[in-house]
Amino acid sequence: MELLLLIFLPLVGAILTAMLAKQNTAKIGALVFSLFTLAITIGMLCKFIPDSSVQFAVNYPWIKQLGINFHAGIDGISMVTVMLTNVLVPLIILSTFKRDYKNANAFYALILFMQSGLLLVFTALDGFLFYIGWEAALIPIYFICAMWGGKDRIKINMKFFVYTIGGSLFMLLGIIYLYLQNPAENFDINAFYALNLDAYQQGWLFWAFFIAFAIKMPIFPFHTWQPDTYTEAPTPGTMLLSGIMLKMGIYGVIRWLIPVLPQGVQDWTCLALILSVIGIVYASLIAFTQKDAKRLVAYSSIAHVGLISAGIFAAVGLGKSGVQGLQGVMVQMLSHGINVVGLFFVLDIISSRLKTNKIDELGGLAKVAPKLSITFLIIVLGTVALPGTNGFIGEFLLLFSVYSYHSWLGVVAGLTIIFGAVYMLRMYQKVMLGTTNELTITFHDIKGSEKVVLYLVCAMIIILGVYPKPVLQLSEASVQHLLEQINQKLTGLN
Repeated sequence: MELLLLIFLPLVGAILTAMLAKQNTAKIGALVFSLFTLAITIGMLCKFIPDSSVQFAVNYPWIKQLGINFHAGIDGISMVTVMLTNVLVPLIILSTFKRDYKNANAFYALILFMQSGLLLVFTALDGFLFYIGWEAALIPIYFICAMWGGKDRIKINMKFFVYTIGGSLFMLLGIIYLYLQNPAENFDINAFYALNLDAYQQGWLFWAFFIAFAIKMPIFPFHTWQPDTYTEAPTPGTMLLSGIMLKMGIYGVIRWLIPVLPQGVQDWTCLALILSVIGIVYASLIAFTQKDAKRLVAYSSIAHVGLISAGIFAAVGLGKSGVQGLQGVMVQMLSHGINVVGLFFVLDIISSRLKTNKIDELGGLAKVAPKLSITFLIIVLGTVALPGTNGFIGEFLLLFSVYSYHSWLGVVAGLTIIFGAVYMLRMYQKVMLGTTNELTITFHDIKGSEKVVLYLVCAMIIILGVYPKPVLQLSEASVQHLLEQINQKLTGLN
């Protein structure tokens, strides 16, 4: 019952928030519901046993004629993504407290509705239910971007929608095909794991699922919707997309692609790795040329996700010794979500005060806003994986995994550390250091809810960087069990 409450409480909150006409009432109502959801998550985390079992499971018949059940549960892998979602959503809502949005009740209701869809994705153990959650999370972010985005929001949002719905249709075809091959005639994930598909079937199914997940992450060359969408979306929408929604693609690869289609993954691992590494270098080089700070962070996100994707496929290629790589994925999903939300919030603060994100128009903000400059520096250092920050342990494990699989790919992937440090620190220097100008001299420092959000982000960056052990322990047994399943299935096929 706890899991049902976790999934549906944000949905109930969305319905009630939609009825609140006043701006401040809608904000507070949405924050309260998100904090209640976080409290439930913390309670479940305290009860969670860090082994490979699925806990808090629910399994109710839904559409009996088609073998569809409302089957959901949490293991160490999904607990990481559930925690990420329910920690970031309250922070994202709190970050909007100094902003006014037209039709605020609809705005906050859509955020909570999206939270419910995300939680369904991260806990679903039925293929059809997973697809419902996947689409349910897409609908609200589409309207958030379309109704509260920038001046080119309609054209750019249509591109985003076409990309994501197209990928989703590929995945739906794959799920239906797996259902038709299942003698039990249901969508249960364990039944999908048990299917014995030949290499040809697994090959084309791999692409049906991989395209959907690659678009959502996104990785090269399925990334072209991302920079424009991140730039034109309202900042809370950008935070939701970058901090949480792209993790749907990463999670989908780990939970649904690799265990169901291990032979297909093995056959295409090299190509997937190469695409991921190309994305790292390509996005980093493009980031160097950006004049808009928000767009620079968008390309930075593509590079970081490319490394996560490379780590996943390298870990699978390494077999049982790939545990460290997948552990790196778990830590980096959490770290990237925290860091990118912090980055976009800082840029939103600057943009809301000065009406620009153009790097060349800024400068000297550290002199007039020392608190902002310190928190921004901590977030930047976490993003560039400075030892002692949350970004370090994840990137180290991922690069170790890629290098162990193929040394030259590891070397090229490692360029993300150098490139990232250069373009992120250069942006910080141009925005925060130097002398103030006629525009930036009027800037005032962070206060109120802005301080709360940024202090909490910085605290998480330092705590996870100094002591990542709880996250690693949380997912270790589930990651080991996943790799054992894959190896057993590959051994049986060979």
